[in-house]
Amino acid sequence: MENITKQAYLSFRLSNELFAVNAFKVLEVLEQQYITEIPQTPDYVLGVINFRGEILPVFDTRRKFNMPARDEKQKFVIIVLDLVIDGQQVMIGTTADGVKDVIEIEEKEIKEVPEVGSSFNIEFLEGIIHRDNGFIMMLNVDKIYAEENVELMLQNVATAPQA
Repeated sequence: MENITKQAYLSFRLSNELFAVNAFKVLEVLEQQYITEIPQTPDYVLGVINFRGEILPVFDTRRKFNMPARDEKQKFVIIVLDLVIDGQQVMIGTTADGVKDVIEIEEKEIKEVPEVGSSFNIEFLEGIIHRDNGFIMMLNVDKIYAEENVELMLQNVATAPQA
């Protein structure tokens, strides 16, 4: 009997595309959170939120992926992720237009991402799967946010003058 390895992934929508992240990286999905803006941060950093007493940076995933901006009135969710960046455990929030569901994926379903040119960094993707007449891109969130200096951002928030 063949040993089939399955992993759980949270699938979510950004514009008309489906993405998925390993469910073990997801702490919670939040709706309607007040986000405090941080001055002098990249445009894809929306600000910070209070999550269980911790200050978490929130990233606009559409901007991070160079996708069209969401309409200001359009609702979104914040996916709270538990990442390992440079050997350090870091929690962040990242936006999505909506969560679809938790799916189980067999390792053999995940295919390599084809080269699509130099404008897209495919190392951010673990792979791609074909499901229900469409594709789901499997994100490697540790690599996506590895370039962000999250700790420095949070230090700037802590030392910023209070209004």
